[in-house]
Amino acid sequence: MSLDRVAVTGGSSGLGAAVVRAVQKRGGTAVAIDRQKPADDIGWVEADLSDPAAAETALARAEELIGPLTGVVTAAGVDACGRIEDVELADWVRVINVNLIGTAAIARAAVPRLERSHGRIVTVASTLGLRALSDATAYCASKFGVVGFSRALAVETAGRVGVTMLVPGGMQTAFFDGRPEQYKPGPDAMLNEPDNVADAVVYALGQPPGVEVRELVVCPSVEPSWP
Repeated sequence: MSLDRVAVTGGSSGLGAAVVRAVQKRGGTAVAIDRQKPADDIGWVEADLSDPAAAETALARAEELIGPLTGVVTAAGVDACGRIEDVELADWVRVINVNLIGTAAIARAAVPRLERSHGRIVTVASTLGLRALSDATAYCASKFGVVGFSRALAVETAGRVGVTMLVPGGMQTAFFDGRPEQYKPGPDAMLNEPDNVADAVVYALGQPPGVEVRELVVCPSVEPSWP
């Protein structure tokens, strides 16, 4: 099963940390690939995925820690809110580098490994990969890119590696911390618990060979970004 040995980018916080917990709860072993050390005592590979060259080294190190990978989840993500002329160019580019290029670089490094283990990759897009929003050009561009990339990857690796794209709506994580108040969810916002979204990820990872959950939309019942 793809739940046996899983590497999770962004695994030190938010959805990534929830996926790590969910994998371990179901008897698997997970390692976090992240810039920050996890709070829990789990395997950790320090990596900054704004540099695509870090992906191969990160997965190699993950395999040194837990053995040949059977699953990979690309949960690392950043944002830079504001009108395009107001967002620093370096910040705008970093969103693309982490969210899109980082996802592609990890997938590129993961495919030969997962083909050997008959494993699966779960990419993390967003409802804002399917719907445009003002003051979110970088994030929308990156997540629209993840949608197209994931669908193309699934076609390219069909029969060799399982590919699932997760499309999550708003979640109760630290992702919104540090933003100007106008870009934070309001006090009455309905957001999902990341642990519940992580259950969908492990469901996809746990499918038997030859069975594909190609896309999963998981959002609050009143999510304004979907449909």
